[in-house]
Amino acid sequence: MFIVVGAFVLAMVGSIAFAYWTSDGSGTGYADTGDTRPVVIEQTSVVSDLRPGGAPQTLSGRFDNPNAGPVFIGTVTASIDGVTTAAGAVGECTADDYVLSGAEMTVNSEIAAGDDVGTWSGARLAFDNKATVDQDGCKGATVTLAYTAR
Repeated sequence: MFIVVGAFVLAMVGSIAFAYWTSDGSGTGYADTGDTRPVVIEQTSVVSDLRPGGAPQTLSGRFDNPNAGPVFIGTVTASIDGVTTAAGAVGECTADDYVLSGAEMTVNSEIAAGDDVGTWSGARLAFDNKATVDQDGCKGATVTLAYTAR
């Protein structure tokens, strides 16, 4: 019986020592990174009555952030996109008849998700009074501004 128990113990030790196989393997997985949609830059300041000798008027506004989370805006840059002359205006009116100063405005803020959030301001728009040039074409004209955020 001693030999049978010894053989059984030896068989168990042998099976425990060799009860698994090793293997190599590989696999894949995925994680999506979110994307952002552009924020909408809204001008909230009312700029009117631009005229020869008139004071520059400040441009300001806020953002609509359509994203699920906040986005960072470093600067907002304003530019004159075009000028539409009034019906019946006599003469020409172009972007050269206006002066835009401080066009790049520093924001350096995280803009929360949602409408009417955050603010920007600082650029100034004025009529460029050219004393020796007939600027009657600018009477009643509309200046279209464009804004870019970075």
